[in-house]
Amino acid sequence: MSARRWTAVLTGLALPLGIVAATTSSPANAIPTQSHCGTEASGSGNNGFVNHAQLSRTLEGIERTTKGVVDVEVVGESNQGREIYTARVGEGDTVVFVESQIHGNENHGTEALLDLLRRWGGSTPEAVALREEVTIVAIPRLNVDGGERDTRQNEMTWADVVAAFPQLAGVAPAWNYNARVGGFDVNRDFNPDLDYVPQPADFPGNSADTGWYITPESQTVRDVYRGLEAEFGTVDYFVDLHNQWSCYATDDPEPRMSPLSISAKFIDDPAEFGTWPKFDMEASQRANVAVYEALQDYGRSGYGAVTLYPQDTNLPGTALGSFALRGSAVVLFETSSQTQYDGMKRNGMLRKQIEIGLGGLVDAVADGSIATLDPSVYDTIPQRVYLPAD
Repeated sequence: MSARRWTAVLTGLALPLGIVAATTSSPANAIPTQSHCGTEASGSGNNGFVNHAQLSRTLEGIERTTKGVVDVEVVGESNQGREIYTARVGEGDTVVFVESQIHGNENHGTEALLDLLRRWGGSTPEAVALREEVTIVAIPRLNVDGGERDTRQNEMTWADVVAAFPQLAGVAPAWNYNARVGGFDVNRDFNPDLDYVPQPADFPGNSADTGWYITPESQTVRDVYRGLEAEFGTVDYFVDLHNQWSCYATDDPEPRMSPLSISAKFIDDPAEFGTWPKFDMEASQRANVAVYEALQDYGRSGYGAVTLYPQDTNLPGTALGSFALRGSAVVLFETSSQTQYDGMKRNGMLRKQIEIGLGGLVDAVADGSIATLDPSVYDTIPQRVYLPAD
């Protein structure tokens, strides 16, 4: 196996990817120090993460042990009949809506959310104070069918869609449908118009278009979001927890392996999609800065090597893009690991970084400090550098 060279300045927390000692400093795009990445999967796939039955039992247990402080409800059903849950905690006037595992093979956010729900629903003075200021509504696993079979897509055919929407008979399948897998990339099925009804002329579409709400998963999120809008006026924050390719570095004079990319940007021009007066890019930037700074408290450890997801993104058909147009401050988490490549490798570290980052955002919202954050810090976060497997 060939060795690729990169920097690994990891004080206090070494990422377990065979990293050895750093060499002398070098230009920003040079990667001194040897490691292997993306070639040594553990072989466990998603077996080490909670399956649907275990998720159901865990959420039931959290609701029971917190004496209902964490309120768990079934809010939807997948195409295969599995329950989609929300967990709600807090009574504050500001709402944070968190979604995890819209792609079935992206598990770390689900595990982190379960840990955070236990903390937020606890009896500590900090948890009690937080709940007075903020309401958190979480969907711990949206793509419950994809989660069971470890696929990005849900489990639904185009014929299933036509059966639900007969007006689409004879129309070319949506561009985000994967016939080989028999499922849709649910995160391209959103529309800022919550009342949108699928129209034949809007298919097959493309990644720069809005989506259609043709999957039960996106419909469930839409309905939860609509309910929160009715209750709070605006859904103040929307956070989407994802995973990405395992191997990225920071674009720094001393590059480090990056275990997490974040982003506030999913829309190039809000006016392209109608009139959306609540769209607030600076609010999204401040929310991402809150995540970034929470992780910087861990200094030169691996937790601090956060990067920006590519900023040339224009994805109105994603939940993040659609809800940003409606006025939510949005945060994307892209944890650097996929079950197909890594299995359970670094599981503890990766779920912990989500707990730190998301927990830091919620703390900043609860204590009001998020309003003091400088949105321009967002543009100083290092860009990510792709590292091919070796």
